[in-house]
Amino acid sequence: MNDIIREIEAEQLKAEKPQFNVGDSVKVYAKVKEGNRVRTQLFEGTVLKKQHAGVRETFTVRKSSNGIGVEKTWLVNSPIVEKIEVVRTGKARRAKLNYLRDRKGKSAKVKEVIK
Repeated sequence: MNDIIREIEAEQLKAEKPQFNVGDSVKVYAKVKEGNRVRTQLFEGTVLKKQHAGVRETFTVRKSSNGIGVEKTWLVNSPIVEKIEVVRTGKARRAKLNYLRDRKGKSAKVKEVIK
């Protein structure tokens, strides 16, 4: 039974997985369906957490829009997500940056890693 499930899940994995970590600033290009048209919408923010692995792998991105925090969670292997672009790499010492939810302004930023 498990072999059958693994085969089905392997078919649904994306060929190119984007490389990003918690704390990175990313641009997520997502397909949005409006009526009979499909367009690409950009969501740019900081990665708060990554969870699971394989087909069920998800990540949460948070941005501030007009002073209000907005979070979205996507599946990495979803056909809705066109591509994920890393804008800058951040220095995170934790796996989940939930403390950023309580912060506003400059204190809500993650330090950038300069290579």
